[in-house]
Amino acid sequence: MKIVTSAEMREIDRVTSARFGVPSLALMENAGAAVAEFALRSYLSAKTFGVICGKGNNGGDGFVAARKLHEAGREVRVLLLADPAELKGDAAENYGRLEGKSNSPPCRNERDKDGVPDTLDLSHSSKGANGGAPSLFKLFNCKTDSNFVFECDVLIDAILGSGFKPPVRGVYAEAIAKINAATAPCIAVDVPSGIDAEVMGEQTGAVARADAVVTFTAPRPAHVFGNLTSGPMVIAPIGSSEEAIQSSLKLNVITPKDISSLIGPRLRDSNKGMYGHVLVVGGSLGKTGAAGMAGFAALRVGAGLVTVASPKSVNATIAGYHQELMTEPLAETDAGTISSASLKAFEQIAERKTVLAIGPGISRNPSTVEFVRAIVAQSQIPIVLDADGLNAFEGNAKAFNRRDRRDETENAEKSGQSTLVLTPHPGEMARLTGLSIQAIQRDRINVARNFAQEHGVILVLKGDRTIVANTDGECWVNTTGNPGMATGGTGDILTGMVTGMIAQNPKHKFEAVLGAVYMHGLAGDIAREKMGEHSLVATDLITALPEAFRRVLAQAEEKWTKIGDYRNAS
Repeated sequence: MKIVTSAEMREIDRVTSARFGVPSLALMENAGAAVAEFALRSYLSAKTFGVICGKGNNGGDGFVAARKLHEAGREVRVLLLADPAELKGDAAENYGRLEGKSNSPPCRNERDKDGVPDTLDLSHSSKGANGGAPSLFKLFNCKTDSNFVFECDVLIDAILGSGFKPPVRGVYAEAIAKINAATAPCIAVDVPSGIDAEVMGEQTGAVARADAVVTFTAPRPAHVFGNLTSGPMVIAPIGSSEEAIQSSLKLNVITPKDISSLIGPRLRDSNKGMYGHVLVVGGSLGKTGAAGMAGFAALRVGAGLVTVASPKSVNATIAGYHQELMTEPLAETDAGTISSASLKAFEQIAERKTVLAIGPGISRNPSTVEFVRAIVAQSQIPIVLDADGLNAFEGNAKAFNRRDRRDETENAEKSGQSTLVLTPHPGEMARLTGLSIQAIQRDRINVARNFAQEHGVILVLKGDRTIVANTDGECWVNTTGNPGMATGGTGDILTGMVTGMIAQNPKHKFEAVLGAVYMHGLAGDIAREKMGEHSLVATDLITALPEAFRRVLAQAEEKWTKIGDYRNAS
């Protein structure tokens, strides 16, 4: 799913109306209806809803949501933070549709030179000029003042949308403070009021808290990177054509809809040969678990066959982990690592394999480094390179430059000659690039994008919001995963999952990588539900994979897309 800027979102709405004939009023109706439906589905026992609205289109969405909630039989209290005379266009139209339902007309207050009230009296004793509603109120089924809006069972923040640029001031800041002080859960319409939608990190100034966010059509950068809510982030389609959704960012977020086609039902007459043969190359004395976990993760994600090639002295240990794994012994060094003397034998072992995973537990022994470099230089099938497989190229990233090795024949992509997938964490990325870890973390997207383009590889830069970059500079962001996964072995699980997904989808390698990265994090989120963050270990992810498959397929069928909250499939 594309990530767009706020300006691009406005253009998408304009094009949707001008070119595809969907009236802007219909877009607002669909947006408000989505907010109301989410509120009703998420808070089944709520009887009162407080809707706090600004004077722009965000407020217009709030007016529609209020009307829909009222029509559903809920008590709705609406607070308008502006003079109704200032409302324009679709917002004014939807405000007018509410007036007949209200039992207390709003009153005016003094404004500053910008037309924004400096203050809003929220005390219980304040009354409007007519002795009814307090100043600047529009209340449904409530005859008192604005404090009663903030005392509802659920609040809906429709004050400021993604087009707003901070800072917040005046009555808007006061209303945000009231939202933050309230005990009721709050649903943000489009974005939590007060944020800068283009910011990819922490927000500053007055920002409304949000227990959930409902946005529309496509996310903005802050939706994906801003940690705007600990609850669900819903992206609701409101009528825009996919053709209208254009982005200059070359940035996307991975969603279940993007990967579900890779994990659909299998043919009834399937056989193991149809789903690829993975070869995991790794392990060393004292580090056998990494290769074993990678191999079994490839099987659990669906690969037809998996062989683990390791030093001969540890081969039996790896074979004992899982009966489903096949093993091959390799010549070893005195330190119990794979020796470069095993290169000739390895060529035979690698025959008819679909994809190689190199690195889990393989060590940095000089002879082993020589072996790794030779395999990467010579292999004609896809390779996933991780851990010490990556470290073998410290300061020498040009050695695996795939752009210089592209086969000019029509079969290049089918042969996989140009496919090399790297899965570094920031420390490994620092060793490959010569940059500091801090520099990488400050600019993760561009570091990943530039490296993938320069070297012609698929790069998976692991961490919070893992970045997957392809050879064209397009980047995809993963929002699954949690701090409990910061434990030894989870990277080996990912390596196995990536190879297993590629083995099954050799014609869709990049999509296979996206699917593996997403489900790896999702499995971690599922494992956290049972184990907690402190007790989670790497193999818990393998146990959680069947449920991860189920949730991806279930969520892909939903009309809304959710990012950032994976506690259940609905």
